[in-house]
Amino acid sequence: MDTSGSNGEDPISKCVVQLMKRYYLPVFYTIIFIVALVGNVTSIAIYLTKLRPWKSSSIIMVNLALTDLLYVLSMPFLVHYYSIGESWLLSNFMCRYIRFSFHFHLYGSILFLTCLAVFRFAVVLKPLIAAQVEKRFWGILACSAVWVIVAAQTVPMLWLISSEESQNKTVCMDFASTKCIDQLYWYSWLLTTVGFLLPLVVVFLCYIGIRKQLAEGPYESTPSRVRARRVTVLILVVFVVCFLPYHTLRVLRIHTRRQNTPASVHNIVDAAYIISRPLAGLNTVSNLALYTLSGDKFRRAFRNTFHWARCLDKARSLLGIAPTNTGGTDMPDV
Repeated sequence: MDTSGSNGEDPISKCVVQLMKRYYLPVFYTIIFIVALVGNVTSIAIYLTKLRPWKSSSIIMVNLALTDLLYVLSMPFLVHYYSIGESWLLSNFMCRYIRFSFHFHLYGSILFLTCLAVFRFAVVLKPLIAAQVEKRFWGILACSAVWVIVAAQTVPMLWLISSEESQNKTVCMDFASTKCIDQLYWYSWLLTTVGFLLPLVVVFLCYIGIRKQLAEGPYESTPSRVRARRVTVLILVVFVVCFLPYHTLRVLRIHTRRQNTPASVHNIVDAAYIISRPLAGLNTVSNLALYTLSGDKFRRAFRNTFHWARCLDKARSLLGIAPTNTGGTDMPDV
């Protein structure tokens, strides 16, 4: 039973929550939508036209960009919904689909990032199997497994989420606000554990293993080894900054709804949860850095696409700077 606000209303904190939904969420969702849409469409186009044939890492990158693109495509619906005061004008099916799509592609992004960390870990620790890991078969296998796992994780949302009539308007409840509080509580814990905490542990272990191996091995400062550290650090930062606050506050939000929590505490938790939601979507922007950090080929293709390479070469020649040598790495781009 949803008992939120049962100990009296707190009009000030409730007003803050309403204002954050009306202005904060639409503004940040719009910014994320524009940047991530342009960035991920560009990245997919470069992979499709400039970087064939694909290795396993390229296949994972394309799937990551695709799931990020599909993720942000649900945002315009949410921007409109919150900007007009949480009034859902579409069908109940569309409410379920938009909320489901939002979470389906969020957890897809988490697992694709985990796959990148695992593949990087395998190549750094076992250089002799690098050629095997780079084969397309492993990329296709990993991506197929991710789509199946994510579908199994998020399908229950289709039954939990729905639109409802409230105060003479139709509202499309977000995942943490649905009415089935007991089922929601246990499902949220299961989804947080399997969909986020387990991948976080895997990424952290990969980071520790890569850092230890690169510190002990020769040629620690070579470009490929520096890139390996940067990629794993970036993935770990995305998990901690984007995903950890969202999952922590979502669990806390559901917990306060389930307990007899004072209205002021309930609204404070709700406000913090609202702040964390765009942070989770921010991964679609930070993931763009992975494409440039993961290999020199993407950077060159990106510069050539926008004719930046020629401008950079002219600038270097004017300044008397030697061209950057991107060859001779001791480790494959994975």
